[in-house]
Amino acid sequence: MRLKDKVAIITGAGSGLGRASAQLFSAEGAKVVVAASRAKDGEQTVRSIKERGGEAVFVQVDVTRAPDIENAVKIAVDKYGRLDIMFNNAGMPGTAKLIADLSEAEWQQVISVNLTGVFLGMKYAIPEMLKRGGGAIINTSSAAAVMPRRLGGAYATAKAAVIQLTRATALEYARKNIRVNCIMPGPIDTPFFDKIAGGDAARIAPFKEKVLKEVPIGRFATPEEIARVALFLASDDASYITGAAFAADGGQLLV
Repeated sequence: MRLKDKVAIITGAGSGLGRASAQLFSAEGAKVVVAASRAKDGEQTVRSIKERGGEAVFVQVDVTRAPDIENAVKIAVDKYGRLDIMFNNAGMPGTAKLIADLSEAEWQQVISVNLTGVFLGMKYAIPEMLKRGGGAIINTSSAAAVMPRRLGGAYATAKAAVIQLTRATALEYARKNIRVNCIMPGPIDTPFFDKIAGGDAARIAPFKEKVLKEVPIGRFATPEEIARVALFLASDDASYITGAAFAADGGQLLV
């Protein structure tokens, strides 16, 4: 029960890492605001938590819209009385294209979801955390921030910027007892990774095979494995850690 009586918002909690984190945070005692863009997925996450005896509420959120994030924070405070943890996890891979072939709209969408969404999550969570003497923020970056892939320039750029935004915010609020860290996952076995491969069934298998050759551990992570890193950073076990970028990549960045 490392998060007993804590209140957490998790974006992108309708599937994959977000859902696994919501379930794990709840199992560790947190009350969870499940923020997701698709109502069906978010509500399914809430049901899975309640079936295990946990407390959770769904709020539909587009992380690129400030009013949606502001509303999620308001719901957390109105329903549970506080906000202790903000996990800015929502993301998207974008279209697999060369930089010169990307439209401005495609570029802006990737930057908005992966970077602006993190900024907005922190912008609206921090004031509530300050009222209650502190909190923990976790942002999802990626191993691609350090090791970009061909046809993934916008995604890699956004995720690299998340690291610097995490560090800058950690520096600003360290004396206010708000810890800000990020995770750099390697490949996770979720539908999100299939989208990175282009979503084409004929391309997914060979792409996964190619990626696995770059991972010393020799397999993809499960969402639950990365969720445990988020749990550590959200808990008091990480009380002296802020501004860190944790690689959870199976050794991928060693290659």
